[in-house]
Amino acid sequence: MITFNNLSKDAPYERFKKEYDKALSKNQNIIEAICISSILKDSSLVDSRFVNLKIVKNDEFIFFSNYTSPKSKQFASHNQISVAIFWSETNVQIRMHANIKKLSNTENNKYFKSRDKNKNALAISSKQSQIIDSYANIKENYNKALKESNLKICPEYWGGYKFTPFYFEFWKGNKNRLNKREAYEKTSEGWNKFLLQP
Repeated sequence: MITFNNLSKDAPYERFKKEYDKALSKNQNIIEAICISSILKDSSLVDSRFVNLKIVKNDEFIFFSNYTSPKSKQFASHNQISVAIFWSETNVQIRMHANIKKLSNTENNKYFKSRDKNKNALAISSKQSQIIDSYANIKENYNKALKESNLKICPEYWGGYKFTPFYFEFWKGNKNRLNKREAYEKTSEGWNKFLLQP
């Protein structure tokens, strides 16, 4: 589930909420999963991964991660990302281009305190994406954190990101590939809407 807070009244945000509600009504599985692509500025490697979108606040989309992870280093080197969402139950794809930055420590601490202790134990114990000897090490570190750590204190290496789109595309699949594509592009005067060929 995604939490919506004071959602922007701009057209692409209202469209996003409308598509979300439709997918939710159809019992879309893992509805919060979004694919984010980013790049390390000094390399030619483009990287993609799924994260869980937690909050849409006004015009910002928020998720949480480990600040020492490869994606965090990529965001720091190049603050533009590409986002893709696919809701199979309604056959809708949403694409975005956005600028991304970290949440404040105050926001991170507040959110961390509200989370389930089991999730917090993993956030505290995991050195995300680092090589390990065995999966048993992960479970050992997790169980140790669960017993010994203060699970309401957010570690410095964990927190949120917020991204603000400057481009949206809403793709609706139809028979015979007659797919409908509607795009919104941010300009100095607001949002410019246009249609794209299938």
